Amino acid sequence: MSQTPSRQTLANAIRVLSMDAVQQANSGHPGAPMGMADIAEMLWNDFLSHNPSNPHWVNRDRFVLSNGHGSMLLYSLLHLSGYDLDMEEIRNFRQLHSKTPGHPEYGYAPGVETTTGPLGQGISNAVGMALAEKVLAAQFNKPNFSVIDHYTYAFMGDGCLMEGISHEACSYAGTLGLGKLIAFWDDNGISIDGDVEGWFTDDTPARFEAYGWHVVRGVDGHDADDIKQAIKQAQKETSKPTLICCKTVIGSGAPNKEGTHHVHGAPLGADEIAATRKALGWSAPAFEIPAAVKNGWDANDKGEQAESKWEDLLEAYVAEYPDLADELLRRLSGELSADWEEKSSAFIQAAQDAGETIASRKASLNTLNGFGPLLPEFLGGSADLTGSNLTEWTGCTDVDGSNANGNYLHYGVREFGMSAIQNGIALHGGFIPYGATFLTFSDYARNAVRMAALMKLKNIFVYTHDSIGLGEDGPTHQSVEHVSSLRLIPNLNVWRPCDAVESAVAWKSAIDSENTPSALIFTRQNVQHQERSAKQLAVIAKGGYVLKDCEGEPEVILIGTGSEVELATTAAETLTAEGIKVRVVSMPCTDVFDEQDAEYKESVLPSSVAARVAIEAGSTSLWYKYVGLQGAVIGLDRFGESAPAKELFEYFGITAEKLVAAAKNIL
Repeated sequence: MSQTPSRQTLANAIRVLSMDAVQQANSGHPGAPMGMADIAEMLWNDFLSHNPSNPHWVNRDRFVLSNGHGSMLLYSLLHLSGYDLDMEEIRNFRQLHSKTPGHPEYGYAPGVETTTGPLGQGISNAVGMALAEKVLAAQFNKPNFSVIDHYTYAFMGDGCLMEGISHEACSYAGTLGLGKLIAFWDDNGISIDGDVEGWFTDDTPARFEAYGWHVVRGVDGHDADDIKQAIKQAQKETSKPTLICCKTVIGSGAPNKEGTHHVHGAPLGADEIAATRKALGWSAPAFEIPAAVKNGWDANDKGEQAESKWEDLLEAYVAEYPDLADELLRRLSGELSADWEEKSSAFIQAAQDAGETIASRKASLNTLNGFGPLLPEFLGGSADLTGSNLTEWTGCTDVDGSNANGNYLHYGVREFGMSAIQNGIALHGGFIPYGATFLTFSDYARNAVRMAALMKLKNIFVYTHDSIGLGEDGPTHQSVEHVSSLRLIPNLNVWRPCDAVESAVAWKSAIDSENTPSALIFTRQNVQHQERSAKQLAVIAKGGYVLKDCEGEPEVILIGTGSEVELATTAAETLTAEGIKVRVVSMPCTDVFDEQDAEYKESVLPSSVAARVAIEAGSTSLWYKYVGLQGAVIGLDRFGESAPAKELFEYFGITAEKLVAAAKNIL
């Protein structure tokens, strides 16, 4: 090979690494990496501003591989351009504990901006990243000081565009005018089942034009000049996101399999790999990249120069706007303000002193009004339910297509898109995102919530109208299984507070949590304030605690959560009056309680007390973990009905009287 490799040779390095790694693993998807190699080579070598020696450089361009099954494309790019991802990791593609899992996972290989694979979510994350860039720039940039100024690029395939979430997120991106979002559509006409003409005949360019995107049609995804001109055209359009429609051949370079679904999700096989090497003129053996090719790809010098230039700009910005610069750097670091702990704790104490009996959704709004001024990094919103979710606090300014200098987003009826966009915002940095809808519609958003948990993001999902307590809207809107379902997601803290005080603690815990997203579950109906000592107030954050107790060891323990805690305290009063020793445990977050040490958990739920009853207006099965098979659970394992809330609780037997009867029956 020559000492100055051609673009084709540089792109072929992606092809051979991808096919060899998939072959070695005997598993994977070589088609997309081989088909998009020419696009990736042009973007990464001529346009992408990044620094392999510092993958966390704040002002880097973001690159998202939404069609994450083609992960070897991204791993090849990271390895070739100089990231800390050596050839041994490429050899170990899809193997246990490698940095190169089957789909890109955030936190494994440096340079992977987000976990992708569930199709459509990567482009939605990219929308969140581009949105974060635009809002952060509006909040901090000054004339001649564009300290936040980068692009977000995304690759996506036909599958991403078939997923409904791409409609939600891309429609919103057009509405917001995210001019620094550039997406490449890998239009190869093939998916797992074969030719997509049988199931995907949308006029995709027209669809995106209808969203308000700038669309570059008819780009030859294997012609360097065509790709280059398309990217330049995209960068010139600053008021709209751009879709670049690239016609490609899946598995390009494999002489007998390219253009077919046989190359989509299976190794090429030894014979076809040999034929591909011959067709590409590639003589190097598997997992060896000639020095000239490595030099042609290495982006370290260029990346360090780009970051150094930005650091000079930042230094001048610090000198000109020191307070603003301090705030920007604080937010980008993820640190909370110096007075956060003191003032947030004081707010919780004030809520305890006030003793309000209000709906926990209203308590949530009160908390936002208390915490919001302490958290300029808040970037909140609601999926067209702001007036019901109560998520727009008094310091909110709307972000829309004409104004990015705000902190509140009207996401429209886009629960899934909203949640994935929140993930992108969290990944970008500089913000703590929260987004709200009714609890029942967490089903729509569930996979994005799961992705937040998988990526260990600080992301806050707010769900109101949490049970049959919402009343007349009926079973379509009444949550039954949803709280338990969310609790099943690993690394997600699900809070269902019983009153205004626990609501404030839930918000504080979610904001303090570094590596675990939170779901905050709030009521429509009023919930009774609970009296607490200072000691009790201090342990709410442990997820479960003794709210009411008796002298000596209790005979029965009542466990409640959310709006049902007041039923537990009422039942306890009745049982106590009859001479029965009762303890009431409030369990606002089972996930956090389970993380406590054995000594604390034993102090709350002593193993010597077998008589236990739990109450929650929802699915019962989870609670047997705490009450045991000899215990009882009062809940709801069927769909609700349309009626006023009070009647429904009576009808379904979720009452203090039923709780008393259950406790006596156990005793």
